[in-house]
Amino acid sequence: MIQSSSDVVKIMYSKEEAARLRQQFWISFGQYMKPVPSASGSTVNWTNYKTGVKNIFFKMDVDGKKAFISIQLSHPDSDIRYLIFEQFEEFKLLFTNTVNEEWDWIKDATDDFGKTVSQISISITGVSIFNQQHWPELISFFKPRIIALDEFWDNVKPVFEDLV
Repeated sequence: MIQSSSDVVKIMYSKEEAARLRQQFWISFGQYMKPVPSASGSTVNWTNYKTGVKNIFFKMDVDGKKAFISIQLSHPDSDIRYLIFEQFEEFKLLFTNTVNEEWDWIKDATDDFGKTVSQISISITGVSIFNQQHWPELISFFKPRIIALDEFWDNVKPVFEDLV
C-alpha cells in the first residue's frame, strides 16, 4: 500500500531519544535566538526567559502534537493570583496590539503538576518536536511571540514589580 506524504507516521521514541530530541530542539532554538537582543537592548536567555517577578513566568513548550507559549501566573494565594491576572487584563489592549493576535485568557487553569494557575496563552496543533521537519514551523511560531512578550513586558514590568 502506498501512502501519501500527508499521512502522519507515528514513531515511538525511547525516553532517552525523546529527551535528546527535546534538548536538541531547545538548543537549536536558543542558538537561533541568541543574536536577538531584548526590547531593552540587553542579552536574554530566550529559552529560559526570566521575568524578574516572582510567580510570573513566560513558558514555551512543545510535545508530539502541539506547541504553546504562555504567561503563567502561579501565585499560591488565589486572591493574589486573581489580582495579578486582573492587572494583566487592564493591559489586554496593549498586550493584543503588541502580540498582534488574540490569545486565550484563563483565570483558572491547571499546570503540568496539577496546580491551579492563571494563564494567557496561544497554541498550534499538528506539530511535533519529534519531527525535525516541523522545527522551522515551531521556531516561526515561538520567535515572534517571545519577542513580542518581551516587548510587552518591558513596558509593564514595573507595575507588576510594585504589585507583588
